[in-house]
Amino acid sequence: MLKFRLVAIAFYALAISAGASAQTPAPEELLRRLQMLEEQVRTLQAELAVLKASAPAPSAETPSPVQPPVGTVAASDGSTQLPMSTTNVFNPNIGMIGNFIGTGGESRGGTETLAPQPSLTLQESEVSVQAIIDPFARADFFLAIGEEGIEVEEGFATFPYVPGGLLVKAGKMRATFGRVNAFHNHSLPWIDRPLVMYNLLGGETDDPDTGIKDAGISVSRLIPAGNLFIEAIGEVYRGDSGTLFQSHGRRDVSVVGHLRGYGDITEASNLEAGFSYARGKNDLGSTFSTDLYGIDLTFRWRPLSRAIYTSLTARTELMWSRHDDINARQDAFGTYASLDYQFRRRWTLGGRYDWSERGRDASVADRGISSLLTFRPSEFSALRGQYRRIRFDDRGVANELLLQLLFTIGAHGAHPF
Repeated sequence: MLKFRLVAIAFYALAISAGASAQTPAPEELLRRLQMLEEQVRTLQAELAVLKASAPAPSAETPSPVQPPVGTVAASDGSTQLPMSTTNVFNPNIGMIGNFIGTGGESRGGTETLAPQPSLTLQESEVSVQAIIDPFARADFFLAIGEEGIEVEEGFATFPYVPGGLLVKAGKMRATFGRVNAFHNHSLPWIDRPLVMYNLLGGETDDPDTGIKDAGISVSRLIPAGNLFIEAIGEVYRGDSGTLFQSHGRRDVSVVGHLRGYGDITEASNLEAGFSYARGKNDLGSTFSTDLYGIDLTFRWRPLSRAIYTSLTARTELMWSRHDDINARQDAFGTYASLDYQFRRRWTLGGRYDWSERGRDASVADRGISSLLTFRPSEFSALRGQYRRIRFDDRGVANELLLQLLFTIGAHGAHPF
């Protein structure tokens, strides 16, 4: 009732102002109207004071608990958090990204490293289906449709409100090893993946989506550290990942650990550093293992005054592989370094250097350089050209030109940046 009367007064004041604009009343009439409004305001203030005085005071001995709003979730520290939106629980976000690639020039890759690609191919069509399961979990599925068939690239459930401040994922995932392994093909800043991923991280050499990906469980936690963002991740997988890991029994699981830190250098720049470790059984048997170590660094610069026009990103990763073999253990090393400079709103220029020994034969090393130019008409499409020159240690030099067209329809959730 009180709210209704306040609204009525507001409308009455508007009517007075409207009438005043149409025909200015006499000063005596304006004074009478103003006195009437003041009397009504004093009456409402008196009624509000009476209502406050009649309300029961809370008892200090037995305070009544404050109930959180409906749909909130209790956090690990006893506070409440608003849950994820459930507006799409019965209507998942569905999207598709096409990845069309053309390749020209001469390739000299083989079965032990990057294999030749066809001249024209719709390399991948990625379908994403993402939705909230309930206030405590969400689901993300990414289906990769290629010329060889359909594969579940990733399909997992995420539980963000686990006690202890933990975030848990379960399903098939790309492992959090290094920086680029978790990237999907369309989210890469290049058309291909660095040589070190083919030579040390396994996967099929003719599969452009190579890397560590398997069915398992991931547990992560943010570690308070002042102005730094620190995250610790531990993952356990079935133990099958291309040619890198192979499970020979239920006990032959693989493990991945990742620790990363992120901090701002200035208002326009930041630095991210990470350390990774992975271990699993290889194809020679349960008594033969492969260990991987990785260090990754990412520097980003984006001036606040020209954030949509200018930016720079520098990445590098260093990886070591210790592969148990029948005759002797193979200790191999690989790295890449890349630089991407956005010089206009829709244009980005980039370059990358690759060098990597081969995990099964460390005496053989491949190296390469790439230059790239990317044009993004909008956030839903991209055109990219890449010149790639690779010197294979046992096959000679390959010079290739790669062209890529990316196009998106529907809703597609964000990937790790």
